[in-house]
Amino acid sequence: MQPIVSLMRAEFYDRQSLQHSLETLLQPLGGITAFVKPGDRVMLKPNLLTGSRPGRECTTRPELVYGVAQLVRAAGGKPFLSDSPAFGSAAGVAKANGYTPWLDELELPVVELRGKRYETVNTEFNHLLLSKEAMEADVVINLPKVKSHMQLTLTLGVKNLFGCVPGKMKAWWHLEAGKDRDRFGMMLVETARTIAPNLTIADGIMGHEGNGPSGGEPRFLGLLAAAADVFALDRALVDILQVDPATVPTIVAAQRLALCPNLDEMQFPLLSPEPLQIADWKLPDRLVPIDFGAPRVIKSTFKHLYIRFIKEPIAAYSQR
Repeated sequence: MQPIVSLMRAEFYDRQSLQHSLETLLQPLGGITAFVKPGDRVMLKPNLLTGSRPGRECTTRPELVYGVAQLVRAAGGKPFLSDSPAFGSAAGVAKANGYTPWLDELELPVVELRGKRYETVNTEFNHLLLSKEAMEADVVINLPKVKSHMQLTLTLGVKNLFGCVPGKMKAWWHLEAGKDRDRFGMMLVETARTIAPNLTIADGIMGHEGNGPSGGEPRFLGLLAAAADVFALDRALVDILQVDPATVPTIVAAQRLALCPNLDEMQFPLLSPEPLQIADWKLPDRLVPIDFGAPRVIKSTFKHLYIRFIKEPIAAYSQR
């Protein structure tokens, strides 16, 4: 069966407009009830990269998470938000990016990730440590931000699932696999294949171009994209951004594993990629190495622990 990729123009994050856009976007996929049944525990996985650059559009907008959570609740599901940011906790980064009012209104819990080893199809990566919350949820809804990336050219749906590798294990993967872009891309694809998100909805109303994932600039794109097949969705977005697929390690790896369909093998029930194409999307000024040396990994680990267990608790206590 040809994968269905739902693409549409969407310009606004206001509650009413976005809710209508999400319902329209998901209708060709069968609506939210095609993915969520009453009683399902539904993990919402946004991009909560950092709390240090709010307003730079390098994280998934809380309005999108709120809108999806409302749809899940209406279908009888039990949504929760979860991610593993580069530094600090999911709750702390969500708060820094303005999530608190939206989470409070919905009484939406934020669950920190815990790790467990799971068998993968590719035995080379059977030592992957993935979050129990993602693997044991009834439904995973992946909510990436459309961004450029200084190590991987672009970060879309597949790369967003790297956030399901808990804590500083991500930094250790940069150390272990980062010397080989192809191997690192393969690790990301195997992570996505093992987690197997039920639905991916990409936040492309405002993107982040240039020196991403956090050092670039906001860019209005005016689009939303959704698919059950995360690899098909990423391939369609690469075409919209007019980026050479051969420069995106996750696309290269997914094609090598026959997971990434060609555009002519997909169905586009709303809009095809062509009318949404961006002629002048800015990629990074340069690509930087993926690998982290051991000193950087150790320093990064201590920074994460400091923010998570000292800085964030002090800030929370001072606001009481």
